[in-house]
Amino acid sequence: MRSATVNLSLLAAVIVLHGCGGGLVTPDSVVENPGAEAFLDQVDKRCGKLSIGNQPLSYLLDVNSNDAYFIDETSKLYFGKVDQSTFADDINSFYPTGANQPALDCIFAQLGGH
Repeated sequence: MRSATVNLSLLAAVIVLHGCGGGLVTPDSVVENPGAEAFLDQVDKRCGKLSIGNQPLSYLLDVNSNDAYFIDETSKLYFGKVDQSTFADDINSFYPTGANQPALDCIFAQLGGH
């Protein structure tokens, strides 16, 4: 199981790899809002078996997946930097399998708690 520290480290790596622009969530904003970590954990717990692209969400949220895009986009959704429609468009464009809707619906359902 991953820890909050590992997830924050991964998010920091995303920021470094992607640069400072483009509306990315900063590591400081995650530290100031521990709800982001709880949100990602909740998505993992309740939606982890559903797939985005060809991967289960639990894999995409795992630090060993080497796929920082999903965590970055999901963090932007949590912080309100993208709306649900934009998030779905971004995810469906990056993971174009045509079978993402159940996972997207589950992720959106988790937003009600924050």
